[in-house]
Amino acid sequence: MTLPAPVSRRSFVAASVGAALALGLSSQAQAYARGRDPFGRYGSPSARLNERTLYVHPGGLGDHTTVQAAVNAAGGTSQAFSTGGESGYTLVIAPGTYRETVSVSVARTGMTWIGASGEARDVVVVHDNAAGTPKPGGGTYGTTGSATTLVQADGFTARDLTFANDWLRADHPGISGTQAVAIKVQGDRSAFLRCRFLGHQDTLYADSMALGTFARQYYRDCYVEGDVDFVFGRATAVYENCHFRTLIRDDLTGAPYGFVFAPSTAGANPRGYLVTGGRISSEAPDAYYKLARPWVPSSDTTARPMLTVRGTRLGAGIDAVAPYTDMSSGFPWQDQRFAEYRNTGPGAVVSVPENRPQLTDEEAASATRAVYLGDWTPWKGC
Repeated sequence: MTLPAPVSRRSFVAASVGAALALGLSSQAQAYARGRDPFGRYGSPSARLNERTLYVHPGGLGDHTTVQAAVNAAGGTSQAFSTGGESGYTLVIAPGTYRETVSVSVARTGMTWIGASGEARDVVVVHDNAAGTPKPGGGTYGTTGSATTLVQADGFTARDLTFANDWLRADHPGISGTQAVAIKVQGDRSAFLRCRFLGHQDTLYADSMALGTFARQYYRDCYVEGDVDFVFGRATAVYENCHFRTLIRDDLTGAPYGFVFAPSTAGANPRGYLVTGGRISSEAPDAYYKLARPWVPSSDTTARPMLTVRGTRLGAGIDAVAPYTDMSSGFPWQDQRFAEYRNTGPGAVVSVPENRPQLTDEEAASATRAVYLGDWTPWKGC
């Protein structure tokens, strides 16, 4: 499948926030921004699709002007969703830039966010905290606290939205904690369709609520960019037809600039990250990025990070000779669960076989979305 050309985070940061033309909004979204049909085909507060649909508009044409206010207004629906009954609330979000942090608690299960224009670049949820950013009252945010959006509820779905963290190292030379998360996802059955995730270090944190919880997540036709470990965490996550882009770094003079994936899969979890049918491109010079390194956090030294990349085009930005490296010498990547299968492109050339573990055909038969996600089939009806 051919994905639409992404609008890079650099273009977004340079734009005048809130200006439709500067953000490169679609013509449909520009019409929405001028007040005409701001919610497109999804109704409006006066013609609500149902009582569980809420409308967000930055100029006051919806039920709420911020995403967090709409989330707060959506009552918890844990019992109905978990028993297969009525699903949670739907937030229809009009084109605009929503500069805020948003948290979806565990009680708000079955929630859906929809970008009203159908173009992810038109609806941007963004903030600029980093792990080392000072908190009001003392201390710093830490990696999790830096997240622009935090999703802890099960059954969350997002379509046609951008999640961003536009914190920049160059603007904060005195801060050493440079992790700046665009979104942290911890819930089971979390699906993201045609979404963008923009940041630098630790952009997309695909995780779970607890060490013994194997949260399943599905990303389809998405765009993710960053530099250091920008897709990371311990979730069981399938990335189908997704585009990953590695960024240039002006603060470094040599390779490596960073690492695309840093899974921290629990040792007891048989499924980690699966990347299938996607592509990895780069702004950086050839071979300046590693495909992955294993993250074995101090909170779980029994982790065995797992990543399988199959049927994916690896651009020249990936170091084909040595695509994997260690995060810690005590946990070499060779002892983890890294594998590839039938990838293409200059970054996929196997010149040193021991550096590129490959699945057999038999093993590849179990490396599929159906096997990874079990009885949950979020791709149906996409």
